[in-house]
Amino acid sequence: MSNSNPVKRLDLVVVGGGFGGMYAVYKFREMGLNIQAFEAGGGLGGVWYWNRYPGARVDLPSIDYCFSFSEEVQQEWTWSEQFAAQPELLRYINFVAERLDLNKHFQFNTRVVSAVWDELRQLWVVKTNKGETYEATYCVMATGPLSVPKEPDIEGYKTFKGETYHAARWPHEEVSFAGKRVGVIGTGSTGIQIVQEVGPKAGELFVFQRTPSFTMPMRNQKLEPEYVAEVKRNYAGLREAARNSAVGGLRPQSTRAFFSVTPSQRQALLEDSWKQGGLAMLGTFSDLLYNPEANEHVAEFVRGKIGEMVKDPVTAEKLKPKGYPIFARRPCLDTSYYETYNLPTVHLVDCLEEPIVEITEKGVRTEGREIELDMLIFATGYDGLTGALLAFDVVGRNGQKVNDKWREGSRSYLGLMMEGFPNLFMTTGPNGPAALANIVAISENDVNWIADAITHMDKQGLSAMEPTKKAEDDWMAIVASLGQRSLLTKAKTWYLGANVKDKPQGLTLFTGGFHKYREFCAAATQNGYANFSFAKRDKSAAA
Repeated sequence: MSNSNPVKRLDLVVVGGGFGGMYAVYKFREMGLNIQAFEAGGGLGGVWYWNRYPGARVDLPSIDYCFSFSEEVQQEWTWSEQFAAQPELLRYINFVAERLDLNKHFQFNTRVVSAVWDELRQLWVVKTNKGETYEATYCVMATGPLSVPKEPDIEGYKTFKGETYHAARWPHEEVSFAGKRVGVIGTGSTGIQIVQEVGPKAGELFVFQRTPSFTMPMRNQKLEPEYVAEVKRNYAGLREAARNSAVGGLRPQSTRAFFSVTPSQRQALLEDSWKQGGLAMLGTFSDLLYNPEANEHVAEFVRGKIGEMVKDPVTAEKLKPKGYPIFARRPCLDTSYYETYNLPTVHLVDCLEEPIVEITEKGVRTEGREIELDMLIFATGYDGLTGALLAFDVVGRNGQKVNDKWREGSRSYLGLMMEGFPNLFMTTGPNGPAALANIVAISENDVNWIADAITHMDKQGLSAMEPTKKAEDDWMAIVASLGQRSLLTKAKTWYLGANVKDKPQGLTLFTGGFHKYREFCAAATQNGYANFSFAKRDKSAAA
């Protein structure tokens, strides 16, 4: 099949059509490079193309969770809500694509099956599932931290005869819950959004919970035209503030340590952040991810709120997270999650007390009973951070595969490049601040850094670059050192790879904050790329 297709020669290949891939296509096109991008979905948007489940909504303010590189786009687009729902996010993504004419550079419904470095010719040979072959000097993996759904690790999960849905691959048409007995497995951020949406609509809802999550009120609101106009006038300053913050966004952050104020002041501050909603509480004190005692005080405050909202004390107790620090798992936001359990048709199944044994043809069998269902929804998460890049063959120098390099856990320099993989770049890579900061801000930072590196190579007549082993080792030592201080290591989460069987465990995310990450990225450029090795362009080899 591939023999009938001529090899297409390019400057650069982009893999992925989320925020990172979209900006990469725009940036490198404007630089005059000959590019081709590939996306497995039928359109742009990455996680927002796939995640159409009921209640899907961003947990960062909309004015923050969007591109900053185009002044025209910023001024022409208007958000309707403080926290946009998936349909509006997808409309925004398609608006950007149309406004900047991005779609023509993407080949949709196409998976890259292999990317192999050709040392002799100093280029990447990229093959797709359509039998096509492309050759490119540079390869940019904009595959995203959350793009490979995790299959449920439950016996017999494919035997269920009723309707089955995966949150990360939700159908594009409407799904009806009316009069049906529905089961939801998983109570992370996605499960919480689904439960509060489906609970009032289903005939009965059974929520299978293994580890309860801390979730705080979103307090979403419509954006008034006067406020939107203010934001648009002040975007330049807002973007600068976001770029220089630890989270790459506009969420208020305090330098106030928890025990620096009196108990009554702390209580008042916590009450105020609860009323504000969103992730205000995480920014109320500076040391919540470093001081276990401070963290436990805040956790206890939230547990108290759960007790107030859930009428049945037994259910309330089961919903209270214990045994891990608050914010060590991804913090969740909700509109009516806890209140949903006050409905007589909604039942919590505690899988710590009553573990799931198997999925049957009729429903879910626990150690105590079989719960018959008409519909089963799996909100079982993703193979996060590394899953996408390990899902196909990426082969660097001397036949080394990323799968082998990352056998003990992901490693790279700045989450941007890997030793042994010349001219292979990553956006929002697993050793940067990926899941801990605004993904759009990280994507823009990373693409700009890659663009500068390519410009440097072009000016210097260089054909290939990669970080030195020492640079990679030193960076991973920094990541490890910072991670050891953080309470993020104290919970079993996808941040650590704990949700995927046989995956190496460990915190490989950069926890020093987006602003500090930007400083490291800038330093790598400003010192003349001293942490990289380069190959000179050989005109005869390119022929």
